[in-house]
Amino acid sequence: MNAPAASTGDAEILLAQPRGFCAGVVRAIDIVERALELHGRPIYVRHEIVHNKYVVDDLRARGAIFVDHLSEVPPGATLIFSAHGVPQSVRLEAQQRGFTLFDATCPLVTKVHMEVLKMREEGLDIVMIGHKGHPEAEGTMGQARDGMHLVETLDDVAALEVRDPALLAYVTQTTLSVDDAARIVAALKARFPAIRGPKKDDICYATQNRQDAVKFMAPQCDLVIVIGSPNSSNSNRLREVAQTLGTAAHMVDRADQIDAAWLAGKKRIGVTAGASAPEVLIQEVIDALRRMGAGSVRKLAGVEEQVKFPMPRGLMRDARH
Repeated sequence: MNAPAASTGDAEILLAQPRGFCAGVVRAIDIVERALELHGRPIYVRHEIVHNKYVVDDLRARGAIFVDHLSEVPPGATLIFSAHGVPQSVRLEAQQRGFTLFDATCPLVTKVHMEVLKMREEGLDIVMIGHKGHPEAEGTMGQARDGMHLVETLDDVAALEVRDPALLAYVTQTTLSVDDAARIVAALKARFPAIRGPKKDDICYATQNRQDAVKFMAPQCDLVIVIGSPNSSNSNRLREVAQTLGTAAHMVDRADQIDAAWLAGKKRIGVTAGASAPEVLIQEVIDALRRMGAGSVRKLAGVEEQVKFPMPRGLMRDARH
């Protein structure tokens, strides 16, 4: 980083709690690492295992090959589904082609998939609240052959046409803005009073906790820096949450993307990270801010997450031959 030191006046760094890796991301990365350890390189992964460039580049260097289509995977290979989940058609094709298969789909995404299957069995059409083109939205939409509708905005809700308003349900992408999702759900209920929702909110605990932490931190700050890759939905939502509260906010993949001009005159700089950003990148950003003139670091109070998800069969430590 060659940027000149900013005139921060010994600014304080506030560190959001929680931040960074969630249990689903930890599990997904562990699955790739364990598969490499037990089966050797290369290991094929459909889509990026999680949406973080540092993590993906690191695993690629260790022997993971990331593909968009199963046609890129040779016969007999080991294949891993990413944390975002896959459509049923992809799962069926992978099984038919006889790959050694491991599923790193986040259990909370799998929960949404199970909801979709149950709702379709009950004859309900389903509205998926999510981001068009995001792998998680594509995976959830692909759990059923028909009867699925994707909405992303309030305008989408207004334009939505369904088969029978009395036989309608909704699910959501797990990484949405909690507030944005609530507005869309309210609009759906206003248009379709009989619409059913999931028994428990689909937005995952980690997304909720990290957004709540930013809501607590941002009003105390002159600037918020979110660590996350551009294609990370939950990281983008953290930046938006801070901006909605009136605090300047920027998202960076690595510390070298920080512009020293952002820090000029700032007294408190908040730092957080999306659920797919590792702690090493958070420390890198803190070190860079200190080189730019920031001083002390204060970890804010917040939820201490204890969630852990089990590894799939065949990848436990005792599975080694």
